[in-house]
This record gives sequence, C-alpha cells and structure tokens, in this order.
Amino acid sequence: MKAIGKYIVIKPSAFKIEKTKGGLLLSEKEKEDIRYRQAKIKSVGFDVKGLKAGNEIYYDKSSGFNIEIKEESYKVIQERDVVIVL
Repeated sequence: MKAIGKYIVIKPSAFKIEKTKGGLLLSEKEKEDIRYRQAKIKSVGFDVKGLKAGNEIYYDKSSGFNIEIKEESYKVIQERDVVIVL
C-alpha cells in the first residue's frame, strides 16, 4: 500500500481504559471530547514533507476517511491534519 500526493495512511492507536494522575479511570466514552488522537504512520505520499512511515503522530480525529485493506482498518488523512509528531 502506498499513499499518493499529500495523503497519509495511518493506523490509529487502540483506546484502552486509562488511569489519570488523580486515580480516575477514563474509558473511550469519556475521551470522546478530546479532539486529537494518536496514530502510527504506515505510508506517506510523495508531496508530504517532514513525515515518514513509522512516525507516531497526533491528528484531528474528525479528518480523513476510513479504509479497509486485507481486513485491516486504516485511516487516510492529509498532511495538514497532523498536529504533532512524537
């Protein structure tokens, strides 16, 4: 699989129950109001600068679209949707 242009194929990180510093447990439902999600880049298009496959990023969760390849779910976003590279 290879992204083209300014598109990026990502694999969003799975959500799990997390414990805050104060001891609260947050499930997926409580985290719905958080706008940005973490993902790992699988492929970048030839017009994308500064990103490469394997980078961990945060992206706007409302951006892009979902795609299924060989029974695996991925998300396709644009370069402008990436807000942080870890």
